[in-house]
Amino acid sequence: MKFTPVAAAALAGLLADACLAADDGEHPVRVLLDGPQSSALLELAGKTGSLLTAAGRRVGIVDASQFYRDASVRLEYGHTDVESFFSGWLDLAALDREVLTPLGRPIDGADAHWHYLPSLRDPDSNRATRAEPITLERTSVVLVVGELLLGRGLPADLTVHFWVSRQARRRQFPAERQWTLPAFDRYEQLLAPVAEADLVVRYDDANRPARSV
Repeated sequence: MKFTPVAAAALAGLLADACLAADDGEHPVRVLLDGPQSSALLELAGKTGSLLTAAGRRVGIVDASQFYRDASVRLEYGHTDVESFFSGWLDLAALDREVLTPLGRPIDGADAHWHYLPSLRDPDSNRATRAEPITLERTSVVLVVGELLLGRGLPADLTVHFWVSRQARRRQFPAERQWTLPAFDRYEQLLAPVAEADLVVRYDDANRPARSV
């Protein structure tokens, strides 16, 4: 895969343009922003959302960690079990059921509305967030930000993978997250997110990103 440099300040604009290009006019645009927590993608999603809002689009941002399973299930084999983190922390079915599938249903009528649940559970307190459903219009965009999202069967209109190399992950991850590194290695090997994504952003250095061409 070939990459071309992108100015860091222009990356949010690139993502906003990609979101608009993915709009088929049938329902809100569902976007997966996939990358390790060290990449601070929620901050980038916020900047992208601001540009989309300025373009007249209503934007929702979903932190996928708010759809983690209950701690009794998630941590059944301990707080640092790599297999559980890789395949069992995120409740894929709930994220699909409460966010992605409802937003992808075609609804007739110029005044049609879609609804999604922005969160289920606070991953730190393990308490239900009791969030109220959010209503969107046909022209809206929802950015779902999280780790290990691709190759899991989640429906989306645009998928963006922020590729951080194995060596960079080992530099970037804080000490308390180093135990998750084998899960990201396995993700690359088994699910091939670089091949799966519609757009790949090389993100070893957030100040010097590059996009796939």
